[in-house]
Amino acid sequence: MIISVSRRTDIPAFYTEWFFNRLKEGYVLVRNPMNNNQISKVSLKPEDVDCFVFWTKNPKNIMNHIHQLEHYHYYFQVSINPYDKTIETGVPKKKEIIHHFNDLSKKVGKEKVIWRYDPILLSDTIDIAYHFKYFDYMASQLENTTNKCVISFLDLYAKTKRNMSDVHLKEITPDDMKRLAKGLAEIAKGYKITIETCAEAIDLGAFGIQHGKCIDDQLIADIIGYSATIPKDTHQREDCGCVKSIDIGAYHTCPHGCIYCYANTNPQSALHNYEAHDPASPLLFGQIKGNEKITERKVERYFSDTQIKLL
Repeated sequence: MIISVSRRTDIPAFYTEWFFNRLKEGYVLVRNPMNNNQISKVSLKPEDVDCFVFWTKNPKNIMNHIHQLEHYHYYFQVSINPYDKTIETGVPKKKEIIHHFNDLSKKVGKEKVIWRYDPILLSDTIDIAYHFKYFDYMASQLENTTNKCVISFLDLYAKTKRNMSDVHLKEITPDDMKRLAKGLAEIAKGYKITIETCAEAIDLGAFGIQHGKCIDDQLIADIIGYSATIPKDTHQREDCGCVKSIDIGAYHTCPHGCIYCYANTNPQSALHNYEAHDPASPLLFGQIKGNEKITERKVERYFSDTQIKLL
């Protein structure tokens, strides 16, 4: 199994104690976001987990626990964006995050730490030149601590439009995407960083930018040292290239308060849920009520030493 930690919330930043409690217990309970009465029991035992994929905007809190992952394979995706607290209201200063990013990379290896520069948005105060300026600065700080940057363009869901009504967003046209891609790719090349897109239909191959996989079977194979065939994750968007994984997070629980976020109804609700969090609970948020159906998730191992060893 590949375990996503997590698309739905920032577990490394806010729920580190809970996560490592779950590793000690050897399992986690995950409530179905579409049906609260359905719960999956997911094994977290080393023999059942192929790889953890961590998503975070701040790896600081997990840094002192890396040794507890010694029996697991894993990699990190760390988002560092050029937005201030009017957009990313609860995210620490970017210089601080860059510092922790670099420390994390030194601990685990730069192939295991991916920089996410997403979502890219345009507004009346954030134009294409703004992105070039801050992307160049960030790339210069991350030059020796990552090999890859993942980009995506803001999707204007109805909830996103509502939450960002004060930002005066501008539509990102295909021409804008190509101008951004060309400029960002030129900057990244100077720092020996490869750019890939996340769940984007547009073809940016002319600028050396390929469609990426955030849950990446090739990267996992490189980390583990064995090849495997993993099916595409059919529960993601059509343009998402990710392979199959199990997400152990919960929506509406991230206190970062990013107003573009699709995973939170509103910052107040997320903060309330975070404050009600119990690190000892098998669920990330809430408690077992007693009327739920708990189903043990089937273990699907994709990598093993019986498979082809990579050269």
